[in-house]
Amino acid sequence: MSAHNGSRAIIAALAANLGIAVTKFAAYLLSGSSAMLAESVHSLADSGNQVLLLVGGRRARRAADREHPFGYGRARYVYAFIVAIILFSIGGVFSIYEGVAKLQDPHPLENAWIPIVVLVIAIGLESFSLRTAVRESNLVRGTQSWVQFVRRSKAPELPVVLLEDLAALLGLSFALFGVGLTVLTGDAVWDAIGTILIGVLLVVVAIVLGIETSSLLVGEGANVDDEARIVDALQQHPEVLALVHLKTLYLGPDELLVAAKLAFARESSLERVAAVIDEVEALVREAVPAARVIYLEPGLVEAPVAGSTASAE
Repeated sequence: MSAHNGSRAIIAALAANLGIAVTKFAAYLLSGSSAMLAESVHSLADSGNQVLLLVGGRRARRAADREHPFGYGRARYVYAFIVAIILFSIGGVFSIYEGVAKLQDPHPLENAWIPIVVLVIAIGLESFSLRTAVRESNLVRGTQSWVQFVRRSKAPELPVVLLEDLAALLGLSFALFGVGLTVLTGDAVWDAIGTILIGVLLVVVAIVLGIETSSLLVGEGANVDDEARIVDALQQHPEVLALVHLKTLYLGPDELLVAAKLAFARESSLERVAAVIDEVEALVREAVPAARVIYLEPGLVEAPVAGSTASAE
């Protein structure tokens, strides 16, 4: 579900950004506003980012092979990390550079009404894109707050699009602020300040995205709630005397690896242990459907023990 919802939000954002980028650049050529140029680059970078997210999702669906026996699910994390780098280098740094250059050599705006009209229309289009991202995110967010959703989501597309759209709306507001004050005061410095604010905003968003996606790249385990459900499922079977240890790892946004050692009574037969392990695997998958790859190691104890740990051979 998360991949489908993410793709829908990405496509909505891509369609909006392509049209907005062209319109903003035309407004820049007609007005000479550095804020409009920064916003044009911002929308162009966002469009490229959305294409990268779609490519990452497509590559992640490739079947597992000899070189990648666990599949290509993490490709979505790689491309999301590239998006953060592009947003930082192209969007943020360029905008700051352009704003500083405008501060050093301010020049009056021409046809100032054009960028104002374009910005107002762009705010409406970006609001629609953000609304789509919010709606699709709500389908998978559950009871999490928005901050928790961005930080804990294992599928990177929706958090990336949410942050991009939010940054886009704030960036448009900064641009409107700069252009509007330039028109009211006749001082082009405000246009430069708006441009710098856009750049700083993009750098901050890129850093947040980079931190979150790098954590996914390094490897994250199941969240607290899912781990608790897995532990309950592993200990639910009456012939499992104890859970010795448990490790989890997300192989991709929708695929969780579960590795655990379970304690069995010494008198248990090999055939019975194998049957119980199959039954426990089914319980885990029922409790956490994302747990698709499960490795359970049997251990032996002399007698039943209480708690989640035991001394096993």
